[in-house]
Amino acid sequence: MGRKGSPRSPQAEGGSRAASPPSSSPPSPLWALPEELLLLICSYLDAQALGRLGQVCRRLRFLSSRDLLWRRIARGCLNSGFTQLGTDLAAGIPVKERVKVSQNWRHGRCRRETVLKWKRNLMPWMELDGEYLYLSQAENIQAYRLCSDGTGLQRHPQAIFSGHQEDVCRFVLVNSHIVSGGGDGNIVLHKIHGSYSVKFSAHEQEVNCVDFQGGLIVSGSRDRTAKVWSLSAGRVGQCLHTVQTEDRVWSIAISPLLSGQLLTCLGTDFHRGAGVLDVFYETPSLLLSCGYDTYIRYWDIRTSTRKCVQEWEEPHDSALYCIRSDKNHMIASGSSYYGVVRLWDKRQTRCLQSFHLSSPTSSPVYCLRFSTTHLYAALASALHVLDFTAP
Repeated sequence: MGRKGSPRSPQAEGGSRAASPPSSSPPSPLWALPEELLLLICSYLDAQALGRLGQVCRRLRFLSSRDLLWRRIARGCLNSGFTQLGTDLAAGIPVKERVKVSQNWRHGRCRRETVLKWKRNLMPWMELDGEYLYLSQAENIQAYRLCSDGTGLQRHPQAIFSGHQEDVCRFVLVNSHIVSGGGDGNIVLHKIHGSYSVKFSAHEQEVNCVDFQGGLIVSGSRDRTAKVWSLSAGRVGQCLHTVQTEDRVWSIAISPLLSGQLLTCLGTDFHRGAGVLDVFYETPSLLLSCGYDTYIRYWDIRTSTRKCVQEWEEPHDSALYCIRSDKNHMIASGSSYYGVVRLWDKRQTRCLQSFHLSSPTSSPVYCLRFSTTHLYAALASALHVLDFTAP
């Protein structure tokens, strides 16, 4: 027998060990792995699996939100900010968030708003540049600041660029310079951050289209000519070359390479009157065109300038006034009737989504631009915004 008052063993206490506070569970073997190996494992997951993994714990939520994991997924999505070559055009915005918003583009989920109206019908053109939207209004170009909270734009312009006696037909914004062509036959160049401007007579009739790059301006006109102009010191406004065409020139573009090669013909089987109304370069060798014959065409000038590599037809037989792409999978087009904006996936043959923006009086979509979150469409008397962050 033990002595009186001697301590008893825990077993003799009838389970006193079980009554003691439980110790913390040992760390998961998962966290013993190097971070590089964890990222490699997660890289095999799709978007849905990564989203579920992020709901397990804070540590996995942080790990599964890394841009490195979502970049591969984003490159297969619509308008996620990545080009076909993998260049990130929206650096600074988490890639995971862009993938989420991309699903709204694919399924047509957005909030529509008319942010500007004007009293008389116009044929506006516009450009997006960072925090500003530049919009032609009759003979002026106005700069509107975009709201930081993504709710639209400020109603009053921050700057106004003038110089034309008649309406601005089109303009481009390149390297903090605005180059515009007007119904008065003139070309005007403005420096955005300064008072410098140049104006010169370019065509006998209205300048329908312009482009600007590397000290050169190209222009096209109703007078059936396309011209190349110099902006070199001492030669500003000097015509370097004139191309005689068989019809009015509605759209013109300079190759991003600025190689000096003149492509005078894209395609040979167009019907009479099937004019090209807009051209957009994705890369120096890939470009899109649209126009009166209701087709979007995708060209690869490395293979042929005579036949496009892919085409899509507007389902309601409407002329297409404008076109843009995310330089990857998505195309946006503006139709001539009822203010219809359509979204296309290059990997499909049919239109993906359509949005009818026109008021009771039918109006074409004269111009459209978009970011990873918003699409802006300019009609005859209003500017509409589709916000894909708030479906």
